[in-house]
Amino acid sequence: MSVSFPDGEDCAVDPYVVTEPCHDCKYTDCVVVCPVDCFYQDDSMLYIDPEACIGCGACQPECPVEAIFSLAEVPARWHHYIQLNLERTQGAQTGVTTNITDRQEPKLGPSCTKRG
Repeated sequence: MSVSFPDGEDCAVDPYVVTEPCHDCKYTDCVVVCPVDCFYQDDSMLYIDPEACIGCGACQPECPVEAIFSLAEVPARWHHYIQLNLERTQGAQTGVTTNITDRQEPKLGPSCTKRG
């Protein structure tokens, strides 16, 4: 599977994607191991910039809610998160999301299935 970007180019690497289990949790263990600082956040969850992700996979085992998948392994029910990650990381230009590089306290909102 490849992702096409607005300029029509395909991604050469298999980037990682943050999916549904992150919603309302926002554990940031994954953020601190990312060598290219490609994580972004809004009030609800984290996102990975697929244009910046180098596909190293360092983030995946760090996620306590198992929300991170390689592009090729995103479960079918969460495929819409592929486009959402792209859109939300591009939203940093307009202030919709912000880049995150440091560990923060998790959100642990009502939709979060893991507590502490």
